[in-house]
Amino acid sequence: MKKLTRYFFNGLLLLVPGVATIYVVYIVFIKIDNLYRFPVPGLGFILTITVITFIGFIGSNFLTKKLINAIDMIFSRLPLIKMIYTSIKDLINAFVGDKKGFNKPVTVILSRDGNVKAIGFLTNESLNNLGLSDSVAVYLPQSYNFAGNLIIVPKEQVIPLDADSVDVMKFVVSGGIAGR
Repeated sequence: MKKLTRYFFNGLLLLVPGVATIYVVYIVFIKIDNLYRFPVPGLGFILTITVITFIGFIGSNFLTKKLINAIDMIFSRLPLIKMIYTSIKDLINAFVGDKKGFNKPVTVILSRDGNVKAIGFLTNESLNNLGLSDSVAVYLPQSYNFAGNLIIVPKEQVIPLDADSVDVMKFVVSGGIAGR
């Protein structure tokens, strides 16, 4: 019976990650495809990818940059819209923009004796605008979640890590399992 149970859990370990990934991709594919209700499956998904790529191409054109900057300026000035728009824009830029935000992995000392540490990403080295000239901002992502906490700590409690930021993010999000 113990062997049978072990085989069952081994089967789960082999199947669940792949099946869950395929399921998430399938759901995204179906949701996007259902927006258009084309009779040909997949046409809506292909159309969405094509439109996004085309908008990216047009947006990189010199003539349309002025229009995009004007729209950006309008959205950045509207009271409630500004908060939502700039937050989403900054988050997207942190992952795929020119100014990637999670490219400086660090260790943060959390206890006085230095035994308790957290792994995060240095996101802002100057907090003078907040009156915190001796502190830095560190983002601590949460394991198995798309969330995290921003903490403000004294500069001397932050130790840069000599590691690839993608590997560090995988390590943290996996709860320390990835990279063993």
